[in-house]
Amino acid sequence: MLYRITILLLLSTLLFGACKSKKRAVELRKKPKTERIITTTTTSETIPDIKEETKTIVEEPKKNATYAEIVAVYIANYSEIAKEEMLQYGIPASITLAQGILESGAGNGELTQKANNHFGIKCHKEWTGERVYHDDDELQECFRKYKDPKYSYRDHSLFLTQRSRYQDLFRLKKDDYKGWAKGLRKAGYATDPKYPDKLIGIIERYNLTQYDDQVLGNKASPLRPDNSKIGTHTVQRGDTLFSIARRFNITVDTLKDYNGLESDTISIGQVLYLHPVKNQ
Repeated sequence: MLYRITILLLLSTLLFGACKSKKRAVELRKKPKTERIITTTTTSETIPDIKEETKTIVEEPKKNATYAEIVAVYIANYSEIAKEEMLQYGIPASITLAQGILESGAGNGELTQKANNHFGIKCHKEWTGERVYHDDDELQECFRKYKDPKYSYRDHSLFLTQRSRYQDLFRLKKDDYKGWAKGLRKAGYATDPKYPDKLIGIIERYNLTQYDDQVLGNKASPLRPDNSKIGTHTVQRGDTLFSIARRFNITVDTLKDYNGLESDTISIGQVLYLHPVKNQ
């Protein structure tokens, strides 16, 4: 009898151990499957952002560079963007560059380094993008953060064109950098009473008006055009005043003036003059 009881106890122990081992083995096989799914999902969500992102190539100044050399590198990095903004929004490239140099410390300011914010634009109520907090007039104020410096330049253009207090600026001539500098201060862009003088000083010191001239075509003497060259453009499907102006290196305002246009509306087949027309 004792012998039978002993055998039953041994068999029970063996069966219990076998079941427990099988359960543990099943649990271990499940873990890798879960980990692989998480890794795959995360990768598929992040790859599209990397592929679609195209960043502005920015040259860094050499070590121990003088301030003038740092500014020269900044101008080389952003002058084309400033000209593009002038062509599209009518803000003098000289003004945009001078503000960028002043507000960002020629690209070396803390806010510019950590947020690509070249113009010190604060969050305001309408901003829904990324943000950083930085000491300014008050402690830890909210400032806009950009993925790329070009978005900071575009936001600067939108900031000026979409606010009514800056409307008077756009009645000034595009090469009147002194008027623009004083107008920005008058409209409340900056509280520093010396702000206009600082902008004017930067523009004149680094000859930033050359970029206004390039956009306006001043070097080409548009008042005395070469009539031997083709001076008209026939509007094609997909053309806009901006795309045409950019193609022929003139401003939208100039193109409208040449053709007596009061709006941005054009039609397919319409012939546009690309220079002033005699006896018009």
